[in-house]
Amino acid sequence: MLKEVQFPPHRRFKSGTDWEPIGFFSDCLCNASQFDLMLGFFSSSAINILADGFASFLYNGGRMNLIVNDILTEQDKIAIANGELDTPIPFFDMTDIEKLKTTLSERNIHFFECLTWLIRNNRLDIKIIAPKDGIGISHTKTGVFSDGVNKVGFDGSCNFSRSALIDNIESFTVSCDWDGNTSAATINEIKNEFDLVFTGKDENVVFVPTDNVKTHIADSFKNKELKDLLEDECRFIQQDIADKALPKSVIKALEKAKNKVEAEIEKIKTKGEEVTPIDFGKPRFPYESGPRDYQKQAFENWKANGQKGLFAMATGTGKTITSLNCLLEINNRLGYYKAIILVPTITLVEQWEIECKKFNFSTIIKVCSKYNSWKSAVANLRLLEMTNPDNKLSYIVISTYASFVRSNVFIELNQFPQKKLLLIADEAHNMGSGLMAGRMSDIKYLRRIGLSATPERQFDEEGNRKLMDFFGCADSYTFEYSMAQAIENGALCRYYYYPHIVKLTDNEMADYVQLSKKIVKIMGFQDAESQERLKMLLLKRKRIIHKAANKLSAFQQIVEQRMAEKGNLKYTLVYVPEGNKPDNYEADIFDQSDTLASDPETEHLIDDFTRIVRDVDSHIIVRQFTSESTDRDAMLKGFADGSIDVLTSMKCLDEGVDVPRSELAIFCASTGNPRQFIQRRGRVLRTHKDKRFAIIHDLIVIPDNVFDEECYALERSLVQSELRRVRDFALLSENLNDTDSELQDVLNHYNLSIFN
Repeated sequence: MLKEVQFPPHRRFKSGTDWEPIGFFSDCLCNASQFDLMLGFFSSSAINILADGFASFLYNGGRMNLIVNDILTEQDKIAIANGELDTPIPFFDMTDIEKLKTTLSERNIHFFECLTWLIRNNRLDIKIIAPKDGIGISHTKTGVFSDGVNKVGFDGSCNFSRSALIDNIESFTVSCDWDGNTSAATINEIKNEFDLVFTGKDENVVFVPTDNVKTHIADSFKNKELKDLLEDECRFIQQDIADKALPKSVIKALEKAKNKVEAEIEKIKTKGEEVTPIDFGKPRFPYESGPRDYQKQAFENWKANGQKGLFAMATGTGKTITSLNCLLEINNRLGYYKAIILVPTITLVEQWEIECKKFNFSTIIKVCSKYNSWKSAVANLRLLEMTNPDNKLSYIVISTYASFVRSNVFIELNQFPQKKLLLIADEAHNMGSGLMAGRMSDIKYLRRIGLSATPERQFDEEGNRKLMDFFGCADSYTFEYSMAQAIENGALCRYYYYPHIVKLTDNEMADYVQLSKKIVKIMGFQDAESQERLKMLLLKRKRIIHKAANKLSAFQQIVEQRMAEKGNLKYTLVYVPEGNKPDNYEADIFDQSDTLASDPETEHLIDDFTRIVRDVDSHIIVRQFTSESTDRDAMLKGFADGSIDVLTSMKCLDEGVDVPRSELAIFCASTGNPRQFIQRRGRVLRTHKDKRFAIIHDLIVIPDNVFDEECYALERSLVQSELRRVRDFALLSENLNDTDSELQDVLNHYNLSIFN
C-alpha cells in the first residue's frame, strides 16, 4: 500500500540527495496497482532500470497508462506498433516473477517483445499526442500512483527515461491524498487533466498514429533538453548500468530501491496461495475445486436446451462464473471462445473484465462511454473474421446496454459469426423494456444466456414473454437456484434480520392522510390525465416515507449500538432513499420515465445518513458510493480490505456489484420492489472466509393513525406491501420469531399476518 512508502516530510525528491527520483518510482511501483503518467519524453530504458520494481508491479496486476509526445526511440516505436497489430508474439508468463525481472532488465529483443506483449494485453496503454496546432511538443511531466485506496501524485521536471533517473539533475514535488484537502485536490487536478487527454477530450492536443512517430530530431525542434535526452538514450541502449561510474547518491538510491523490491518480492513468494497473480495462459476454471455441482447442472441444462437459456440464480451464487463456465466448455470443445457480454453499468464492465481474466480469457474489448478505443479493435476483429472464416479467433466484447442499443454500436457488434458467438446478458431483466426490447428481434446470435436473480418484470407480462422467448424458455427457466437453496448449501451465508418500526411525525402524518384522501378519490378514474395525476400523488406521498424524520434517529441508534458492541463499523452497507423516483412495487414501470421532477431535499438524504455515521466516531471512514463517484473501483477495494468502514449508497449497489466482505446492511429505503430488496439482500449474504453470518437492519415506516373509513383499505394495502419485503426477509433468517414479535402490534391493527 502507498501509505507504507516512506516519503520525505517536505515531499520533495531531487537528484543528488537522499531522496533520489529513482527511489520514488521504485517504491511506488511496488505498492501501486495503477500508474497514470503524462510526460514530455518517455523511454522504455526507465523500465529497464526499474526492472525489479516494475516486475513486482506487473506481477500484482498493475496497469500503466502513458501519455507521451510523438518522439520515441526506434525500438520503442516498433514495440508500440507491434502491440497494436495482431501478429504473433512470444508469450510471457506473468506468474514467474524472477523470469519477468530478467526479461525487463535485458536491453535486447526479448525486452521489446515483452513491451509488445504488455501493450497487446492491456497492461501498458500508450497514447501518443502532439499539440493540435503542430507547434512545439507536449512537455508535461506529471503522474498519479494509486493502490485502489490512496493516491500519490507528482509534478516536476522528471521524465521517465534512464537519463532522467540516473544522470540528469531532476526534481519534483509529491502530493499524498492523506496529507489533507489541498494535497487531495492537487492529485485530483493532475488526474483530471490526465483523463481529459487520455480519453481524447482535450481540444488542445491530437492523437498521433504510430507510423507518424518521429525517431530523430528534426530541424524544426529547437528544444535542447529533448535533443540531449534522445542522444543520451541512443548511447545508453548500448551500455550496461554496471559499466558506468555513477554518482554515489544514485548508487545508494539504486541499492536501497533494489533491497526494498527484493524484500517485497520475497514477501510475495512467502504469501503463497494468498496471492493470485494474473496468468494469461490457457483458459481454465479459476478455482482448483472446479465448478460447483449446480454450476455444472446449469451448463448441462443450457446445452440440452439448444445452447439457449435463462438462469434465475439468487444474488451472490456465482451467476457470472456459471455463465463463463459455459464459455469455457465451448473453448474446451472447439478450441476458441467468442462472446459479447451485456451489462447495465460501467462498474460491471470492469468487474466482468476481472472475472474473464480469472478464467485466462484475453483479447477483451470494453464498449461504453468510458472508453473510446473500442471501434478500431472491433473493426480489426471483424476484418480477421471475414478474411479468415475458419480461423479459431478468441475474443470477448463487454458492453453496457446503453451503448449496445445505439444504432452505430449495434450495427458493429451484431456482425460477428452468428453460430459461433455466445451472447451473455447480465441482469437480463433490463432487456424486457425500452430500446433493448426493440432490439431483441434483430440480435442474430444463436447461443444465448440470460442471467438475473429476478428475471420476472413486475406488471409487465409482455416484457416477460419476450425475455422467455428470446432465451428459449417455454414455461420455466432453464436453470433456477433459489436463495433458500443457496443458504442451505453454503453458497450464501446465514443471516439475522431485525425490522425497526418507524413512525411519522404529526406534521408528516397530516400531510400523508391528506394525500391519501386525494388518492382514494382519483383511483377509480382511467383517463390519461387522472392516471398521471395519480402517479404524481403516489410519488409525493412516497417522498414523505422517504424523508420520514424519525428514520434518521432510528438509524443513529442502530449504528451507535453496533459501535458499542463491536468497537467499529467495518464492512457496513447503508442503503438510503433514492429521492426522486419511487422504489415501490411499480418501480419497473416508473424507472422508464424521465418526466418525474426531482426533489433536491430528498436527493441529499444521503448526506444526512453519511453525516450520522461520521458523527458516531471521528475515526470511522465512510464514503458515498453513487453514480457520480469517479473512484468506485477504489472504494470497493478499500471496503474489501477494511480501509473504508462504511459505504452509503442509493441504487448503485443494487445490480451485480461484488462486496463479499459486507457483514452489516442497514436498509433505510422503504422499498416494496422485489427486485431491489432481493438484490440488496444478496449483496450482504455473499460468503467470505472471515465472515460467519450477516446482519440486516430494516427501517419500516408504518403510518400510526386511526384512519377515516375511506383511507383504511388503502393504508392496509400499503402496509401489506411493506410486509411483503419483511416476510421474504424474515422467513429465511435465523431469528424469525423476533420479527413476528416486533411487528405484532402493527399486524393486529391491520388484521394481517406475516405468514400469508
